[in-house]
Amino acid sequence: MKNYKKLYINLILVTALTLVSSCSKDFLDEELTTAYDQEYYKTEPGIQALAVGTYYQVFAAEFQGEVPLTATESGTDEFHAGGDPSNWTWNSYSSGFKAFVTVSNANTVAANTNWDNLYIGIGNANQLIEAATNIVSTNDAIKKTALGEGYFLRAFNYLKLVSQYGAVPLELKAVTSSTVKLEFTRATPQEVLGQVISDFTQAYTLLSNAGAPAKITKDAAAHYLAKAYLARASEINDSWNSATKMTDLQQVVTLSDEVISHHPLAENYDNLWNYTIADGANEKLGELILSAQFNASTLTTGGNQQHLYFLSTYDQLPQMKRNLAGGRPFSRLAPTYFVYDVFDHVNDSRFWKSFQTKSIVNNASGAVYKNGDLGIMYIVNSQSDTRFAKTKNTGTIIYPKTGKTIPSAYVAYAADHIGLMADVRFPSLSKHMDGNRIDLSNIKGSRDIILARSAETYLMAAEAKVRLAKQGGAAFADALPYINIVRTRAAYKSGENRAAYVDGSAAWTVTGQAGIPISYIPENSYYESNNIAVSTGATSLNITSISVLPSEDEAVIAKLGYASDYDRMLCLVLNERTRELCGEFHRWQDLSRTKTLVARAKAYNIEASPNIQDYHTLRPIPQTFLDGIYSNGRPLTAAEKDAMQNPGY
Repeated sequence: MKNYKKLYINLILVTALTLVSSCSKDFLDEELTTAYDQEYYKTEPGIQALAVGTYYQVFAAEFQGEVPLTATESGTDEFHAGGDPSNWTWNSYSSGFKAFVTVSNANTVAANTNWDNLYIGIGNANQLIEAATNIVSTNDAIKKTALGEGYFLRAFNYLKLVSQYGAVPLELKAVTSSTVKLEFTRATPQEVLGQVISDFTQAYTLLSNAGAPAKITKDAAAHYLAKAYLARASEINDSWNSATKMTDLQQVVTLSDEVISHHPLAENYDNLWNYTIADGANEKLGELILSAQFNASTLTTGGNQQHLYFLSTYDQLPQMKRNLAGGRPFSRLAPTYFVYDVFDHVNDSRFWKSFQTKSIVNNASGAVYKNGDLGIMYIVNSQSDTRFAKTKNTGTIIYPKTGKTIPSAYVAYAADHIGLMADVRFPSLSKHMDGNRIDLSNIKGSRDIILARSAETYLMAAEAKVRLAKQGGAAFADALPYINIVRTRAAYKSGENRAAYVDGSAAWTVTGQAGIPISYIPENSYYESNNIAVSTGATSLNITSISVLPSEDEAVIAKLGYASDYDRMLCLVLNERTRELCGEFHRWQDLSRTKTLVARAKAYNIEASPNIQDYHTLRPIPQTFLDGIYSNGRPLTAAEKDAMQNPGY
């Protein structure tokens, strides 16, 4: 599956929905210029090629750009705008966030981009389902694997669509080149989720468990089927989901338990991010259920570009220069203080294994510093810490190992109350860092993107238990064993070096590139931030009572004004999802479906807070789609377009 992009270039397969929304005659009239026509995709080799191409379109294509950021991370409690304004509007919900998104520059994601891409994938999946169903064959690779993949891929994209837009057109038939459909209606979320659950169930029945995480497996179908049931049982659907809620939640637990039994957690949290080579052991951990596949081949273009977007602009600071290991910092998103504060910084290793807090000098000048000295440090301290007068410290804080001052040191909590969100410097999320690139300016990354892993499955089961308790079908404490398993892995082990740090650039730091030294240092600011003595003892994150939650969770609960056991425990689960899954492209959907997006963004996202409103829990239907479709043989009137648009837009 690593080469699925090369096969996808032979698949110019479109849906009528996408054709209409593109509103481009040139695209409508484009001729097929590859070696294969559509008859080929009715043969066994063609069906298998179609499956490979659809994998690429559905799983990988979006990670060549900024759609995942705007769709899942921007405008949440976890991230706010970084140093680059390209997609500011998606984060701020400002007046330009409409059916046409106001363009800042060429990197701005249009309102229709995600919509169009999702329906292209659905069109391919529809053709795959139809071809694998109609062909006369006894080959399990076709009648089970390819068909099951088709159902999964269609459900995967429809789950995204209903999560983003609510009611959407539900297209289940393949489109022929001679057909251009112009009239559409929006199926209700109830209808769409019913189809999603049906498709994932078909995939679960047909697929085996061979080939994870590169291949769609029965466990992948079970994980996403549980996710679909959980979505249907969530607050955003409470106006109609009462008849299915209890059964859905029980299904979430049953399916999650099955998946968990096959996918043990990696031993150490940093095993997930210690990327050392394309297709290496790090990308085949048992915890991984499904990944979007990329490779290091120079024959492919685009690649995984998520390594660009979460990085602070380290290369503009004194004594520093851009380098391969430091990454190319597009600086689209920066963490919020919710992210800084929601971790137990002493006992929980996950913050220190998810964020880069130190870099070494790699462009030394003057008589004081040499390459290899500590050049940048972020001190992520507690609000009660009174050690520091200033947020930004230039050459004043001493690094004990060298006795030299650090050229650039930033403090989360200082007496000046300026804070890290007032600057474009911040600890960089390092989960996607990729040193396996041709050169320091190259944007093509080769590491896979984790789509599903069993730590999330544990937290889905925990959330289902919380929801069942509200329905009288469980106790709230029943969620704790699932949460505690994830937290146990996050705690420090006996003998573990708490100052150790590794990311996806670590394996490419032995020598510099193009004569430029590296800025990577295998060390974090744990001790400088926590101001405690060195320790190698084990820590515990076990939660024993729903009445007394960890102090960092109690602080969030108090800020958001929660009091009931249900609201407190759902808040705990959402907080735990940040601690475990921060920056893994889940957050906006989680907050939207639980109807906590507005409250959390107002509380923690400084750009979103003044603008976000209740209607922002759904995205605007793209204007390109509304302008391109018909009703009763004619284009929609302005009133009909308004009626088809989501409220507020």
